[in-house]
Amino acid sequence: MTQHKRKPLARSKTDPNMSKLTDSILKKGSSIRRSLRFPSKKDNDKAAKQEQPAAEALPEMREEKEKEMEEMEELYTLPEIPHTPLSVMQINKLIEMEVLEEAHVNLLAMRLEFQKEQEQTGDDSPMEMAKKEKDLALLYTDLRKKICTIVCDSNSFPARNKALLVHVARIIQEEEKRAEEPGGLSDSWMEAWKEAVSQGVQVKVNGVHLEKKEQNLSWLAVHLGLLGKTIVEDLENVKRELRWSYPPSFKVFSTYVKSYHSIVGQHLRKLEPQVTEVKDLYALLDWILNKYKSEKIMGSFSLQPDMAEESAEMQLQEGFLKKLLEKYCCKVKEDLSSVLDKVIKLEYDTVWRDKEEPRKEDDLFLSLFPMDIWTAVQGRVDNSGKLDPDLVKKVTVSCLEELKSFPRKFETQFRCHCDSLQPQPLWTDYHIAYINSFQALQEHMAGYQVSCPHEVEAFKREVKGLIVRLMEVLEEKFKEDVKPFLRRMMTRKWLTNDDDFKQLDGRIQRLSCHCDAMRPPHVQEFASRLHYHVVKEYIGQLMKNNYSCKNRKHEKAAAKINEQWNKLSDLFDDMKSNHEWLHHVGHDLSTIIGQSNKADIKSHLQPLVEHYPDFGKKHLVAVLYFRGLYRGREHHLILQKLTALRKEVGSGNADRGRVLFGDMQVTANTDCLSNLPVFCLSFLRTHS
Repeated sequence: MTQHKRKPLARSKTDPNMSKLTDSILKKGSSIRRSLRFPSKKDNDKAAKQEQPAAEALPEMREEKEKEMEEMEELYTLPEIPHTPLSVMQINKLIEMEVLEEAHVNLLAMRLEFQKEQEQTGDDSPMEMAKKEKDLALLYTDLRKKICTIVCDSNSFPARNKALLVHVARIIQEEEKRAEEPGGLSDSWMEAWKEAVSQGVQVKVNGVHLEKKEQNLSWLAVHLGLLGKTIVEDLENVKRELRWSYPPSFKVFSTYVKSYHSIVGQHLRKLEPQVTEVKDLYALLDWILNKYKSEKIMGSFSLQPDMAEESAEMQLQEGFLKKLLEKYCCKVKEDLSSVLDKVIKLEYDTVWRDKEEPRKEDDLFLSLFPMDIWTAVQGRVDNSGKLDPDLVKKVTVSCLEELKSFPRKFETQFRCHCDSLQPQPLWTDYHIAYINSFQALQEHMAGYQVSCPHEVEAFKREVKGLIVRLMEVLEEKFKEDVKPFLRRMMTRKWLTNDDDFKQLDGRIQRLSCHCDAMRPPHVQEFASRLHYHVVKEYIGQLMKNNYSCKNRKHEKAAAKINEQWNKLSDLFDDMKSNHEWLHHVGHDLSTIIGQSNKADIKSHLQPLVEHYPDFGKKHLVAVLYFRGLYRGREHHLILQKLTALRKEVGSGNADRGRVLFGDMQVTANTDCLSNLPVFCLSFLRTHS
């Protein structure tokens, strides 16, 4: 074996009142130190003071120092084993005082003596041999405990333990070689050393300051920051100091790195139950997935090049990371639920409570909450991508699932606080504002269509349902408002008085102003449905036989219908109605009603039939009754002409989306008279 230069040996404490036996041991130990050229305690203290500035040097200086330091040789020469070992008490005292090399060589001498006696006596002295074996086991156990304590403390007190570690390493090497020989410990000394390293790491990790979350909202982020700093500083110390006290086979730096991987993983698992908020879960996951292996900790420049051959991955319990990610998704969902509740409360505080006008943006009523919600969702999605790309979809799904219930929650609170505002215009403004706002929110969420199509579609259905309900309420309110005025159209009063139509016109104009603040496409849909309703109800009054124009009043009635129809058409055009096809009916009917010569009516039926193929005989009978034409030969011919025209046009080709007369109720059916031959009608007139 190759002889090498011995490293200095350090002692921890001395007792001034020790016995003569101890004095003898110390003198003997002193003599060995001098022969091995070990420095005194004073020299060690001086060396420790000189090491401190070096430990605080800049990285460049540390690297230079590492180049100058020689790595401890793998091979060594065992000191001479005494022929006669010291007593058990003496060896134990040496172990206590950390005079490890001397204690070990005496233990080896005692062990060799035991082996020799065992060979010589065999089973003749079982009691004596058992006693010696027990003494050996106790001394070896004490030596191992002492070594483990030194190793455990070595990264906390590097200057004091640096020299001791040289002897620790040699003792471990020697005991590993003699593992199969009687008198030693059965367990591996190398494994015990690794366990001691882990214990030292555990002490370091446990010593990192941890505040209670009740005292500091950033308790976890602060703790993880300090933990990362501790890891880097400790591994820097191992790289700079400790590894030089061991031969290469110990792989000191690698052992400490692996210990940190394991101990830190266990530490975080114990912390996990306390981590209950989204921000803390994010901080924990970010530290595990990103910061731990980044240049901030395991990838630190100061740990290179030693870390190049090491894994930077933390050792986590199986399923722990998956559990954390699932917990994060659940907490994101809960957190978004809280955000949505706050959105509703903010709407109450800033709008509903004080009956404030909804805000306008580009002349459209629009609340701020769609952008607030989109920002909240997108922020959570973006943050999840910073943690793990695979987490993005899970977080998006969680957010959309929570968002799905928002429209109904919002509607419930809106109805609770604002239904009492009817029939004020503010009530209508609110409905339009939320039709616009939920449409905007739906458009924002459409950005997730590719990654989460099912969840986006489910959310769209909820939004569409709410918008439909909001629009239906507005429609019903409008229909209720105009019902009495429409009911009095086509009556004697209507012919001579414009009050009812003026009221109808005023209601539509007011609604048109509201529609100016509604976003497409809902404004077109809304205006079109109300357009259809007004046309159907206005023209529908002709079908009720409430009034018949006599004494040429039909010309005045036709002129009035035409005039009013132009106003109605203009109003609904302004409201962006898509039902231009309804514009013809008023003009077509007023033309028929206004004909002075009954025979000329037949010539004006074709446009009406072409525009509205669902216009039937019963409808024409009602129109002719309003015009003052009940019966007679011309009446019959007009109906025949309608039948012929309907066959030519083909009612089966009518656009089913353009049904007007088919939905109208005709009060009186006079078809039985209209279908009678002319001579029968003459007979009925003669005998009436």
